[in-house]
Amino acid sequence: MIEIRWIGHASFRLSDGDTVVYIDPWKVANAPHDADVIFVSHEHYDHCSPEDIVRVSQTDTVLIAPAGAIEKLHASNAVSPGDRVTIRTVTFDAVAAYNIGKAFHPRGHHWCGAVITIAGTRIYYAGDTDLIPEMSDLRDVDLALLPVGGTYTLDAAEAARACAAVGCRLAIPYHWGDVVGTRQDADRFAAAAPCEVRVLEPGETTRLA
Repeated sequence: MIEIRWIGHASFRLSDGDTVVYIDPWKVANAPHDADVIFVSHEHYDHCSPEDIVRVSQTDTVLIAPAGAIEKLHASNAVSPGDRVTIRTVTFDAVAAYNIGKAFHPRGHHWCGAVITIAGTRIYYAGDTDLIPEMSDLRDVDLALLPVGGTYTLDAAEAARACAAVGCRLAIPYHWGDVVGTRQDADRFAAAAPCEVRVLEPGETTRLA
C-alpha cells in the first residue's frame, strides 16, 4: 500500500510504510523531519526550496536532483535523464522534462522528472514539462503525477494526452492552485483523461494498493 499526499503545487510525499520520499518539497507545514529520500526536479524556487528541504530532512536523508539543483543545495547525487539511482528499496529512473516552444524549462538544462518504483508500484512524476516524445517510451506506469496549469507546463488537455502516451491507470494533477492553474484546470483534466483521476486538495492523502 502506497500513501500519496499532495502537499500543494508540485510537492508530494510518498510512503510505503517503511520509506518516505518527498518530491519537490515546498511550503511544507511544520517540520516533520521524516524524509528518507528527497527528489528535486530542477532548481526553480517553487521546486527547489532549501528551507523546505531542511524541514523534511533527517540526518541521513538522501537528496537526488539535477546538477543545477545539487549546486544550489550544496549536495551530491546529481542525475540527468536516463540515470538510475536506488536508495534503500526505492528506485528512481530520471526522465526528461522540458518545454517545447517555451523558454521556461529548456531541454539543454537536463532537468528531470522521474519514474519512482516503490513497493512494486511505478509512479511517474513528470516535473515541469510539456507533452514530449519521451513520454511514449515509459512502460508499466501505475500512477502519473502530471502538471495541468498551463503557462509553464502541460495544460489540462495536454495532460490528458500525456496519460494516453504514458499508459497509466491512475493520475493525479498538480501545478494548480498556487503560482498558476485553478481547480477548474484539474477538473477539466479529470474529465478528459483516459484513466481514473483523483483530484486532491492541498494536504489531502490517497492510497494506491
